[in-house]
Amino acid sequence: MTAAGQGFEAATGDGPQPPPGGREAELRTAYDGLLQIRRLVNGPAGAAVPAPWEVRQAPRAVALVLEAAGITPSAVDAEGRRTRTGYRVAAGPRPARVEVTWLGPPGGGAAEEEQERLTACAAVLERLGWVCLLYRGPRRRRFLEVEPP
Repeated sequence: MTAAGQGFEAATGDGPQPPPGGREAELRTAYDGLLQIRRLVNGPAGAAVPAPWEVRQAPRAVALVLEAAGITPSAVDAEGRRTRTGYRVAAGPRPARVEVTWLGPPGGGAAEEEQERLTACAAVLERLGWVCLLYRGPRRRRFLEVEPP
């Protein structure tokens, strides 16, 4: 449980850098729980497609999958400045859609590696039934749009 009593919160890339150690057990428990819920509620589809709660809380579910896969989340300091390069998960323009971007500190090289890194994010998400489309957005920066099937 977090200090707010909300339970485990996966890193979205908009928070502080998680402290080293200590999150792995909680992360594994949360991810195993996600898979178990899928098996219980999805009938024959089992763990191959997102469960209804994931669709309702898509940014949280996508962040959990990416973090559990060992992909590094971006991080920000107390002033909101990027301090680490990694994924950022945010609600998309429509319900149940999520945007995943690859961000980092200014001059840190995030733009040069975004296509490769976002493609890796898509591969992880697609294995778990999410539909991912890679787009080029403003200032020619790439992003993933992620949605349930």
